[in-house]
Amino acid sequence: MSLPPSSSWRAFCPLAEPELCSLFDYKIYVDTDADERILRRILRDVKERGRSLDSVIAQYRATVKPMHEAFVEPSKRNADIIIPNGGENGPAIEMLVHHIRSLIQKANLR
Repeated sequence: MSLPPSSSWRAFCPLAEPELCSLFDYKIYVDTDADERILRRILRDVKERGRSLDSVIAQYRATVKPMHEAFVEPSKRNADIIIPNGGENGPAIEMLVHHIRSLIQKANLR
C-alpha cells in the first residue's frame, strides 16, 4: 500500500512523511485506543453525517483500518513523545504545557 498523494493526508499524518518530520522541533503522537476511535467515528458519522451504521462499518473495514495500520500506527515510531489515552491524559498534557511555557519564557528573555 502506498502513501496517498493528497495534501490533506500530509496534514492528517505528518509523522508518516520523513521530509516533514525533519522540519519539526518536537514530534508528538497522541495515541487513542482502537475501540475509542471506532466508537467516535460511528457516533460522528451516524449522528452528524446521517450515514447508516452499515456504511460506516464497511468504510472502516475497507479503508480506515487498513490505512491506519499501514501509515498512522507505524508513524508513531517517528515521534519524540507518545501520549497514551488520547486527549484524556492530563498529566502528559500538563507536562507538555509546562515545557512549552518554559520555552516561551526563555525566548521572551532573549
